[in-house]
Amino acid sequence: MDETEFWEIIDSTREAAGGDPEDHADLLVDRLVQLDPDSVLDFARHFEARYNRAYTWDLWGAAAVLLGGAGDDAFDYFRCWLIAQGREVFEGAVHDPDSLAELLDDFDEEADGDGEDVGYAADEAYEQLTGVVTPDLGLTPQPTQPAGTPFGLDDDAALAERYPALWERFGPV
Repeated sequence: MDETEFWEIIDSTREAAGGDPEDHADLLVDRLVQLDPDSVLDFARHFEARYNRAYTWDLWGAAAVLLGGAGDDAFDYFRCWLIAQGREVFEGAVHDPDSLAELLDDFDEEADGDGEDVGYAADEAYEQLTGVVTPDLGLTPQPTQPAGTPFGLDDDAALAERYPALWERFGPV
């Protein structure tokens, strides 16, 4: 599976789900079980590589603005959700997290930002196809610390300064 096919699967299942993260995860599993196990592993590798690439302080700060704070688990689930938004949103956010203010049509803190189930879709599909858990994907493990320079994720003034467009559009009222 190449990168284009990976993103096509993400996009088509998101569109069919109407953007609902839980429905998206279900449709993603349904789509992946139509593939052979090796293709599901390829999908998982593409997903995991992007998940690890999004492990940055800058994206964590953007998640904190959008979610009104983001602990470890919330940031993990946010990265899954970010991948599920498609290539344009994902790549734009990785390049410039403040650009999410322009890339997102809207953001509902209650319904958006949590793609935990999407993150497990390949594992679930692989297990349905083979009856065994997903093997090691052979990728370099995620670093122990996010890339970039740490800063105070709970400092509203720092977040507003660092993410002016996101803060103006999605920050606390």
